[in-house]
Amino acid sequence: MKTTQVLVIGAGQAGLSAAYHLVRMGFSRYDGVLVLDRNPAPGGAWQHRWDSLTMHDVHGIANLPGVAVPESAGGERANEFVPRYFADYEARFDLPVIRPVAVESVRRDGEHYLVSTDRDTYRAEAIVNATGTWDRPFIPWYPGIETFRGRQLHTADYNGASEFAAQHVLVVGGGASAVQLLAEISEVARTTWVTRRVPEWRTDGEFGPELGRKIIAKVEERVRAGLPPKSVVSVTGLQLREQEQAAYRRGVYTRLPMFERITPDGVKWADGRTEQVDAILWATGFRADLGHLAPLHLREPSGGIRMDGTRTVLDPRVHLIGYGPSASTIGGNRAGFAAARQLRDLLLPVAA
Repeated sequence: MKTTQVLVIGAGQAGLSAAYHLVRMGFSRYDGVLVLDRNPAPGGAWQHRWDSLTMHDVHGIANLPGVAVPESAGGERANEFVPRYFADYEARFDLPVIRPVAVESVRRDGEHYLVSTDRDTYRAEAIVNATGTWDRPFIPWYPGIETFRGRQLHTADYNGASEFAAQHVLVVGGGASAVQLLAEISEVARTTWVTRRVPEWRTDGEFGPELGRKIIAKVEERVRAGLPPKSVVSVTGLQLREQEQAAYRRGVYTRLPMFERITPDGVKWADGRTEQVDAILWATGFRADLGHLAPLHLREPSGGIRMDGTRTVLDPRVHLIGYGPSASTIGGNRAGFAAARQLRDLLLPVAA
């Protein structure tokens, strides 16, 4: 069994931020702080994103603490550019990351935690969970979903528009990913867009600090009450970027309400309308990847985890970063610092 004071699970933006601050605040590498990452290489979820997603397309990533994001011309593939930045960062600060290691469960063992993985067992005094959402794509169930003879995929499985050339693609979901993928798929295929709610479009310019504060306040309100966090779009609304304007002019964003059921060759609405499609792309988001924490019984009856800052209320030595209000690159950085500072005060003796 291997031991450490603070075990960080996940080496994406939030996990790297936490590791950086923990080392800076006095935790020694490996026996003081250790990071386990299930990915084969640095880069977090960014390494798995589709090839057509460029740095021009992303909404921006925040600087990791201590090193700014390199200058980008915009055309670089995000799944190469960001992982390269993360890899350089890990090496620069000699962060104690071990990969690939898949954490299977976290259990209490008196005043410590036993962390079982696919390789070893670890013992820790505190847990910083930074696993994000990428490994838990969400596809809602609809009657007939198992009968569809075409292709069904989630945005996590998307590789580019060319695989849908000359097909009819049904895109399900009302988030930013759906808007982006509709634009590029519609250039090579016929598309139909369905959402549960009527999309709310923003026309007030770029995302700014005031809106950012509003988002964080809304999400914090939910997690303090132990409710599952909602999507960012439910607070911000949708906005078309320059590269999506042509698709808008073509009528690509004419939205239909959700269908009632899925048929072998398409979908059917409650009013009897049917549509034959070749593929269904579920742009329906992700859920927090927290299954390995189930033995700790952190969830409320409502399904969420009650939070006090980054600490879980039911187990204050377990910190969740990149969850709820910190589920963004900027939020992940701030949460990493907050968790590190609280754990320093808790675990490191003050010099006389």
